[in-house]
Amino acid sequence: MRLDDDMQRVVAEQSLGFVATVCPDGTANVSPKGTLTVWDDEHLVFLHVHSPGTVANLARNPSIEVNVVDPLVRKGYRFKGEAEVLTDGEVHAAVLDRYRRERGTDTTRVAAVVLVRVDAAAALVSPAYDTGATEASIVQRWRDHHLELATRRLGEGAAPG
Repeated sequence: MRLDDDMQRVVAEQSLGFVATVCPDGTANVSPKGTLTVWDDEHLVFLHVHSPGTVANLARNPSIEVNVVDPLVRKGYRFKGEAEVLTDGEVHAAVLDRYRRERGTDTTRVAAVVLVRVDAAAALVSPAYDTGATEASIVQRWRDHHLELATRRLGEGAAPG
């Protein structure tokens, strides 16, 4: 399947995805990946910097789902497919090179790259839209919420005056 322009935009803007893999006992394992990006029109990629559980699960079962959501508009995508863990080779080297050039990533900490072939994708849309809310009103609500959280946290961390 081809990743369309909007799917690629959302992944590029957010760069944080939640990756679900299958544990040996059949339960789900969900792990955030802050290095997620689009590799090409059919693949996503992320770095194995500290993902031993995810990588071990993929060695046994390559099934994967990646969810990426813009927290302000409450929309995103779920990507289902199969992952391949690469520790060497041309694609591995090219991925590391791109991360160094485009993100300034210190790739000496990277144990492997995980290439995800996307077989299916579906939109994720908050049920808040079902009530007739506009994207602008939802963005305003969540923008205010996140600003309040940031203000509260900064206030808690401020030195007494």
